[in-house]
Amino acid sequence: MVVTRWGARFMGRRFPVSIGRGGMTDHKREGDGATPRGTWRIVGGYYRPDRTIPPRAITLDRIGPRDIWSDEPDDPAYNHPLRTTTHPFSHERLHMTARLYDIVLISDWNYPNPTPGKGSAIFIHHWRKPRHPTAGCLAFAPKDLRWILDRWTEHRRIIVR
Repeated sequence: MVVTRWGARFMGRRFPVSIGRGGMTDHKREGDGATPRGTWRIVGGYYRPDRTIPPRAITLDRIGPRDIWSDEPDDPAYNHPLRTTTHPFSHERLHMTARLYDIVLISDWNYPNPTPGKGSAIFIHHWRKPRHPTAGCLAFAPKDLRWILDRWTEHRRIIVR
């Protein structure tokens, strides 16, 4: 799949996509709101079993109420998932009221061996509304993300340029 600021192309189809509020960058930094350019793999993901059925072509884990993702460069668990009710470092809740993470995919951007400050939680997920900027992730309409995931294979890549 090729993603530009104008949209995504996958299997002969075009899809609108939301990117980071900071545009695209070749020099990603934690908190800059930019989507990093490069070639990514999808290395895992999560879904809300109380809201959606997981896609057929990719294995996802269930999101529970204690699931978080560390986004604090000083945290020893930086850019990794945790399951806890309390965490002293900055983090993002994966189990949220908004439907953004009903399906959330983990990219290999700065994961699994992160460099602190190079950017965390670069996910692929549902958008808030059409083309509404993200904090650096890629976001799609729910029906488009479902269509893409039903055709995804482990050998595919996301090329952000």
